[in-house]
Amino acid sequence: MTPSARVQAAIEILDEVIASARDDGPPADAIVQRYFKARRYAGSKDRRAVRELVYRAIRRSGDMPETGRAAMLGVAEEDEEIAGLFDGSVHGPAALRPGETGTPAALLPSWIAPQLSTLVTEDEWPALLERAPLDLRINIARRSREAMVAEFEGAGPTWLSPWGLRLPADSRVDNHPAFAQGLVEVQDEGSQLIALACKPERGAQILDLCAGAGGKALALAAAVPKAAIIASDTNRARLAQLGPRAERAGATIAVRLLDGGRESVQLAELDGQCDVVLVDAPCSGSGTWRRNPEGRWRLTPGRLDRVVKLQARLLDIAAPLVKPGGALVYATCSLIAAEGAEQARNFLGRHSSWIVQDVPFAGGRADGPGRLLTPKHDATDGFFVARFVRPC
Repeated sequence: MTPSARVQAAIEILDEVIASARDDGPPADAIVQRYFKARRYAGSKDRRAVRELVYRAIRRSGDMPETGRAAMLGVAEEDEEIAGLFDGSVHGPAALRPGETGTPAALLPSWIAPQLSTLVTEDEWPALLERAPLDLRINIARRSREAMVAEFEGAGPTWLSPWGLRLPADSRVDNHPAFAQGLVEVQDEGSQLIALACKPERGAQILDLCAGAGGKALALAAAVPKAAIIASDTNRARLAQLGPRAERAGATIAVRLLDGGRESVQLAELDGQCDVVLVDAPCSGSGTWRRNPEGRWRLTPGRLDRVVKLQARLLDIAAPLVKPGGALVYATCSLIAAEGAEQARNFLGRHSSWIVQDVPFAGGRADGPGRLLTPKHDATDGFFVARFVRPC
């Protein structure tokens, strides 16, 4: 591919990413993969160059661009070399038209900035979009972290999680023997800390209420193989991924598919029986924008309002399931106050006898009743986590 053709390919992919963000379709990574699967003629250098152009345009566009061309023109306005490729050549983008401008540069959509936790000041915003490293969680039920460091080139232990290894960005592990053998899972250090906040103990009954594909349930099972862990969710497709992952890891996890709106009825036999209930609630995903920068385009005020209401409902579903003296751990991969400190305060307003207990790790900063992890301060994805104990 010529340099101009690479720019045109990036424009075409960006058009698909923008449409997907509007329609809640597949993520940018999947769109890039699909695009090149249908274009086998593109070599590895071409694919890498186009991907870099696509993500460069996404990261500099806080608000959703009108078109992929507008997004790339924004890049061109900052890069004379890219601007020179808008020359109308064969397979390249059409020449610049008089007065044509690109999407303005911005880190965040203008409406989101006031919604962030007060801890996420403007000097922290660039880190929200920096390329993230690849974190692994060691299956400590089968291997020690020390034994696994030498297995991965460029790996080092994570700072906060006792289970983690950090690899350079763009590292691949899906073809590594340790991954195939269930000795490691890809999991950001912040996500590992959410499992750590549960303080899993031998013989405990732990419910992961919003388990999704089961990453945190697997972390809990590795930390305490003798715990009774239940993973539940209303999303059949995501929950179905847990079975093969648990088999690969040698973990025993009970799985429950729930019907949305009937969770309390279906979990009634667990009332007052759980030592820990983890509510890793659906959220804006604002803490993961460095991995999914187009997520900024998917979030709207209406969508944020809906997930905040859902989080409150899930917390109220979870509370009766905790036994006296047991813990409810609430987490979101979000940096937005309404999903973090405000949501935790509102829970305590409805359950005033519950006790706030600090989480068992040193990272993050106090944010209301919980702690906030951020990419700049902690070098993790953004997470809010709070731990509440039910009175005896």
